Amino acid sequence: MSPEPRFSRIAAQIADPTRARMLGVLLSGQARSAGELANVAGITPQAASTQLAQLVDSALVTVRNQGRHKYFALASADVAHALEALALVAEGDAVSARWSKPAYQPLKYARRCYAHMAGELAVAEHDMLMRCGHLHADAQGLRLSASGQAWAAARGLQLPEPGSKTRLAYGCMDWSERREHLAGALATALLQHHLAHDWLRADRQSRALSLTPTGQQQLPAFLASG
Repeated sequence: MSPEPRFSRIAAQIADPTRARMLGVLLSGQARSAGELANVAGITPQAASTQLAQLVDSALVTVRNQGRHKYFALASADVAHALEALALVAEGDAVSARWSKPAYQPLKYARRCYAHMAGELAVAEHDMLMRCGHLHADAQGLRLSASGQAWAAARGLQLPEPGSKTRLAYGCMDWSERREHLAGALATALLQHHLAHDWLRADRQSRALSLTPTGQQQLPAFLASG
């Protein structure tokens, strides 16, 4: 008899509706307390602790103690990408109808996808970088050209040192747009830049990223000029 594939145990953890709701919230990349996750899942704190312990044991979630509180986060970007891939499969052909609903519009425009951004804005940034020749595809994913390195430096983006094992940039299929947005260290730096300059603000209750008045003025030029 063949051994059971390891992903069957992971799939069972994700399949539970309560744990799935918790994982969906943690896709924002922000750590949450057990109490916050209990509220999201609609269960008692005691029940949430049991569910979270299973997610930690399965290496899907990590926990950090801070004083009397425990904060939970997705274990890695790989976990986030697996959840996004499952969302793509689960939505199927219903994606257009779902994302056209008013309640989904903020998420469709811009949302957190772990440490980077997803949605219409993220796809537009990916397309701009490719169109301007700042990014080129190679065997490892995407790399910055000479013009791209100058572009990133001019904007003060914090990128890994040359030779770092951290992946700089690669395409990630967008759940709502069905096109690639940018993932990797460059995408993380871009999101941090937008938040630090108050172009975008994170919604504490969801993964949505809202455009600020400053962002309304600055982002169009950012996307157009390259």
